[in-house]
Amino acid sequence: MRSDDDRQIVRVVKKGDHGGHHGGAWKVAYADFVTALMAFFLVMWILGLNQDTRKAIAAYFNDPMGVSRMLGGGKSLPSSTHSDDALQKVSAVSMINVIRRMQQAKFAQAKKKIEQKLRKLPELKELLKYIEVKITSEGLRVELLDGPSSTFFDTGSAHLKPRTVEILRVVAAELKKLNQPIVIEGHTDRRPYSGNLQYGNWELSTDRANAARRAMAGELGPGGIAEVRGYADRMPRIPSDPYNYANRRVTILVPFKEQSGEHTVQTVKLVNGNPQRV
Repeated sequence: MRSDDDRQIVRVVKKGDHGGHHGGAWKVAYADFVTALMAFFLVMWILGLNQDTRKAIAAYFNDPMGVSRMLGGGKSLPSSTHSDDALQKVSAVSMINVIRRMQQAKFAQAKKKIEQKLRKLPELKELLKYIEVKITSEGLRVELLDGPSSTFFDTGSAHLKPRTVEILRVVAAELKKLNQPIVIEGHTDRRPYSGNLQYGNWELSTDRANAARRAMAGELGPGGIAEVRGYADRMPRIPSDPYNYANRRVTILVPFKEQSGEHTVQTVKLVNGNPQRV
């Protein structure tokens, strides 16, 4: 038999469990999630602020020296007043650009939804080539373009055809989700209106825009429509051919918002005597 001195001593060492079944990886994922959530609510909060508050926040977090260099200033330190003005200008432009990009994303989604819903209606298949949905410098624009024969209205009148009403309601249902008032425009070609001498293209374009408003009002609800405009033949779609039937159209516009939350101001110039947007 072995003596007690010959016995071996075995030491068992237990290692740590490394923070549970999955280690610490969940903490990284959770931190990323919380950070993203915070950024989302921060953006939502900023969008709800007025212009002055946004400028103040932007000025607080910006580096005055960095802004001075960005604007091409010299080595000398600008005065406090000039620095504040520069910060306000830069922050205002940056905020407008951020809001514009966010709106473009929303408009792109609305455009896709409108086109998908219209394509799902078989009775509208032959009219789709006369419906144009696009994002322009003004905002989201939906246009109902007349064809060789009266496509959306009875000839020479503001009476909507049944399929036109259906189209306008589909469009209105999607635009309502943007939660932003729209502008409706009526346009004609240059052919003089025949019949009543007291009724011409100005009246016809306005009445057609107003007829579209009535068709969409049920979906958009109170406050969903900001303006109704009639342009007669003054803003042709095809300036080189003012008598072309494609100039007869109804335009539905969701304008971009400026930082103040107001509608974008349109700039119009005269081209060969005709007003054109720029």
